[in-house]
Amino acid sequence: MSNFKWGILGPGSIASQFAEGLKVIPDAELYAVASRRQEGLDNFKEKFDFSVGYTSYEELAKDPDVDAIYIATPHNFHYECAMLCIKYDKPVLLEKPFTLNQKDALKLINYAREKQVFMMEAMWTRFFPAMVKVRECIAAGEIGEVRFVEVDFGFRCGGNPEGRLLNANLAGGALLDVGIYTVAAAYMCLGEPSQIKAMAHIGETNVDEQTSALLGYDNGAMAVLTSAIRTNTNHELTIYGTEGSIKVPTHFWKPEYYILKKAEEEKVHCPIIGNGYNYEAIEVMNCVRSGKLESAVVPLDETCSMMGTLDKIRNEINLSYPFE
Repeated sequence: MSNFKWGILGPGSIASQFAEGLKVIPDAELYAVASRRQEGLDNFKEKFDFSVGYTSYEELAKDPDVDAIYIATPHNFHYECAMLCIKYDKPVLLEKPFTLNQKDALKLINYAREKQVFMMEAMWTRFFPAMVKVRECIAAGEIGEVRFVEVDFGFRCGGNPEGRLLNANLAGGALLDVGIYTVAAAYMCLGEPSQIKAMAHIGETNVDEQTSALLGYDNGAMAVLTSAIRTNTNHELTIYGTEGSIKVPTHFWKPEYYILKKAEEEKVHCPIIGNGYNYEAIEVMNCVRSGKLESAVVPLDETCSMMGTLDKIRNEINLSYPFE
């Protein structure tokens, strides 16, 4: 089987992690990289070997040798970059959050479906062996009916107001950066909520520095989500069922084990190969090679629904961006 040739659009720090992940996949090749700045290409070339460099995103999208493109630009450029790639029939792995709002997500998904082009949100956590096993435990009824979910993701970033995390012009803030992980965890366990309540602290740069949300479900189940960019938290996911619980300790978004607690407590180890980004890359490669247009693990309808939930949380906390 010939190598699967990856393109990277936006060679920043997250793209570096993805490129590192590709190294452990025998038939994956980092083939082309696009940056609007030559300096960005040069810096990336110092760390990773790739065949072609472009200072035009369109040239990357048009390259006939590229099998799929990983988009790792700041949040507010996701939509336009993904639309460009789909225009040229390029399969897309799009970093989180998928877009800034559900309206754009729906446009993007409809365009991909119209063009019959594969697309997936880069929800890498879903593909770790431990998280695969957690879903299998839930589906098999190991902890009974899921009734309550607690999940947090908070860290203390530097105080640079112009940096991506604190800059409202770059769609900064806790919710879209790490809150998406907590929303995705709730969806994995309980699906789409029917009620949403939230509150946040909006800092001096007009982004949410910490946000908490309560999701309610028609059957009475609930999920409590906490995200922050100026406060360190435990980074844990706990799933409570009627017959037991599952805890994914620090860091739940890159899990190496989970704890199944019923009559007794069992620690289940699930070793990680590579840095973890390889798992989502393999999913894309398998889907594209088999002619699938989306992943069953991160389906587009769920991605669109999650963007709607993020919209509702933003509405609850009165968070908007200058360009909206």
